[in-house]
Amino acid sequence: MILLEKRNTAMTLNDCKLSVLLLLLLGFAYRQVAGVCDVDFCTNPTKCILSEDKNSCKCVQGFYDDHCDKDAHMRVLCTKDFMGLRATEAFFLYYNAPVTSLHLPNPECGAIREVIDDVPYYMVKVTKDQYMNCGGKPLEKNFTHAIYTLSLQTEPRSIGNIIRNPVIKLDFTCIFPVVTSISLPFEVIPIISEAMVRVDSLEAIIQMKLYTDYSYTQPFTSAPTIELGAKVFVEVTVTEPADFFLLRINDCWASQSRQANDSVGLDHSLLSNGCVNDNTVSFHNLSEEQLGLNGQSTTLHYSFEMFRFTAAPHEFYLHCTVQLCDPDDAESCKPNCNSISKREALRADPPQGLLSYGPIRIETPGKPESSVLWTVVLPVAGVWTVGGFLTLVIAMARAGSRKHAQTQDLQAAA
Repeated sequence: MILLEKRNTAMTLNDCKLSVLLLLLLGFAYRQVAGVCDVDFCTNPTKCILSEDKNSCKCVQGFYDDHCDKDAHMRVLCTKDFMGLRATEAFFLYYNAPVTSLHLPNPECGAIREVIDDVPYYMVKVTKDQYMNCGGKPLEKNFTHAIYTLSLQTEPRSIGNIIRNPVIKLDFTCIFPVVTSISLPFEVIPIISEAMVRVDSLEAIIQMKLYTDYSYTQPFTSAPTIELGAKVFVEVTVTEPADFFLLRINDCWASQSRQANDSVGLDHSLLSNGCVNDNTVSFHNLSEEQLGLNGQSTTLHYSFEMFRFTAAPHEFYLHCTVQLCDPDDAESCKPNCNSISKREALRADPPQGLLSYGPIRIETPGKPESSVLWTVVLPVAGVWTVGGFLTLVIAMARAGSRKHAQTQDLQAAA
């Protein structure tokens, strides 16, 4: 009997289009191969293991042939839609196991042949609904995870009353978290905006965060409060699958409403069709070697100067529409900010996601309150005081003049 085991297997890029979006995957395994090998060639312990008496040997996980130098490229596939196992056709043919002989514990759930990147594979897939019907082991479940275990196997093939070909049995396991939904009696304001975008059969997770400065190392942990004219540093990134899709920001705008499509209140455009629509907007390099141009990486950094609307409320929400592009079609992801190209105009609408973040509040600098009353009223009061004093002096002078004149008239009459 041949048993396979493998734990914490690293997935290659070729697996991305089928299973890199293991949004629910926490682990997978398959049992070790105990195939026959040639002791004389068993010199590499990473591919071949000698017995204690060194009279026999076996190939380690995923390798086969007399020299244990051939890789079966086994992959356990655990996605939100199905679970399964695949290996190269050559591995099964080495053990004289055609695709028609491979199946899960229920023979009706058979394997199929599929060619990936010009390499033929034998593969078996099953959904969660088909799991028990195809012979899955009793589901193991606790408060946090559910464990699914299946076996890909062959039936013994007899010649007369003897069997010469080994029986293949490949056990594999997928572990999924148990998803529980709860509700709270109060509103939670997110400090990270997240959206899911489906591209063909894949689902990608995109996040938008605001950072405290140009280094993009410390994100805001609560609703940000920023001074007028200060820079607002924004990061938009594809978190799952990482480093696969190219990311393009199509439109970004600020509005007084948390609802992106709400026509109530004021709004202001920052980016339009991937191009700058506010002259304070600028994209930043991710590193000295990696440019941060729109549509050319999986993470984008951009900033704009803080502002407020002329009418209350002065706080606002940031909304951005984003799209994902296949790395093989990178040119289609670059925005044409000079004019709309014919290719871009004729291209079908790409998959888009909407991210909303906020509220972003205005910070009022803490300055001492200036006494306008004293700076304005006191000089005026001073003017009136001086004016009153001059009026009094002039009146007194005039009264004195009249009294002096009357005295002189009396003296002349005497």
